[in-house]
Amino acid sequence: MATIENHKEMVPFEHYTALYAKLDPIEATERCGVKYDPLTQSFQMRLFYVDYELTWPAFSIRSDNPTGFALENLPAQMLLIRYLLEGKKSIGTGQFLPYREMPWGEVYLKPFTGRCLNRAAFTFGIHLGAFERAMAKTPAIKLDKGDASYQLEVMPGYDVRLIVWEGDDEFPPNSQILFSDNFPQAFSAEDRTVVGDILISDIKRRM
Repeated sequence: MATIENHKEMVPFEHYTALYAKLDPIEATERCGVKYDPLTQSFQMRLFYVDYELTWPAFSIRSDNPTGFALENLPAQMLLIRYLLEGKKSIGTGQFLPYREMPWGEVYLKPFTGRCLNRAAFTFGIHLGAFERAMAKTPAIKLDKGDASYQLEVMPGYDVRLIVWEGDDEFPPNSQILFSDNFPQAFSAEDRTVVGDILISDIKRRM
């Protein structure tokens, strides 16, 4: 399990692991569409193309991929736990929506803009070449929007599109993150911000 360094993250982490210990694993698998192995008492989940095993009822996380971001990142671990607690398997229509057009998007738009859109713009928009090289090493689908854009799987059935515009002498760099339209059925507005935040961190470390 990850080494705890941030007390602000540790408090909600302990809260969610306590709730996690009380969930019904069979009900969670049917609702979320994930696998649970009663022999090993563990859930099998995927986040950003990496497969993880989450033990239950005492939470621990492991993966055959030692570079998995969630192995050491508490917000990513909490996202997986919260999906098991509150998420729901669903199928999108193929449409993608900006954050503000989803439930509670207007309310939480300011923190999402700061933590995700502005951060992505100034992390990737001023290092476009490094961004594209890092993305080329992932299974992400390259798109033809903006100056660089990609579609990525967050979890099976849930995708995001990350679009970046490079800055110049007249305009600062810019970015947009679009979510498959089934996201509101599984992720709260706060969780959607966490998705954007950990996505950027995961890409940044690859650069």
